[in-house]
Amino acid sequence: MTTTLRPAEPLQQHEDGTRSRRYRVCVNSRPVGVIHLATHPVFGPAVARIVDLRIDEPDRGRGRGTVAALAAEEVVRGWGCTRIEAEVPAAAEGALRLLTALQYTQRNRNLRKTLGSAAPALPAGSRGRPMTDDEYGPWLEQGKAGYARSWTERGVPEDEARAKSAADHARLLPQGRATPGMLFSVLEHQDTAVGTLWLATGTATGDGRAFVYDVEVDARHRGRGHGRSLMLLAEAQALAAGARSIGLNVFAGNTPAERLYDSLGYRPVLYVLHKQLL
Repeated sequence: MTTTLRPAEPLQQHEDGTRSRRYRVCVNSRPVGVIHLATHPVFGPAVARIVDLRIDEPDRGRGRGTVAALAAEEVVRGWGCTRIEAEVPAAAEGALRLLTALQYTQRNRNLRKTLGSAAPALPAGSRGRPMTDDEYGPWLEQGKAGYARSWTERGVPEDEARAKSAADHARLLPQGRATPGMLFSVLEHQDTAVGTLWLATGTATGDGRAFVYDVEVDARHRGRGHGRSLMLLAEAQALAAGARSIGLNVFAGNTPAERLYDSLGYRPVLYVLHKQLL
């Protein structure tokens, strides 16, 4: 039996410059699932995304998804794409195994933690305070550069990484430090600034879920538990804002951060994988 992709709609051209198309996954002309492909809104037309891939229950476990994913690579090569990406919910273990077998590499993942009812206390001698206007400007520029560097270190071309950093910061901070629902803090230990925190409260995300966009310990003060203190500060601020849970993104290979988040009870909710197309 032959598994093929058949267009379910004309090629779509969107206002943001992306293109997309939905296909039926067919076995000898019999529909057994769907796949939705698109180009990336930030990385540009050379990067494709598998937006959705679903095989109907009766046809699962027969390799249909694998063939469909491989066929998708051929489709997007025809679009001129040199890389393909996919987001996989943590609960979709089968999809994660499938893409890993097809040599997709995990680049980052989203973690989440349900908050308790009581705010955690910071260690003795540590306190959080609002970031000042004078501190915000240098922090922002360093943050943009560091965020772009995180992408280039994981194979994203430098121009794409800079474009993503600029686009993400512009989208998230349209009013800069005054953007509603965004909190910018400095952690002090014994009156010395040792780290910074950028937290989106449930008000900013619109779903009652807080999100840590950036947490950074000054290089001179690492290895002393201040990263944990910053995360405890984030949880306390999220609770004070009425959030029910808190999330964050961690890049694959950042072992110290991964261990810290795991020890604090954060668990994966979404994996982001990518593959270079030869």
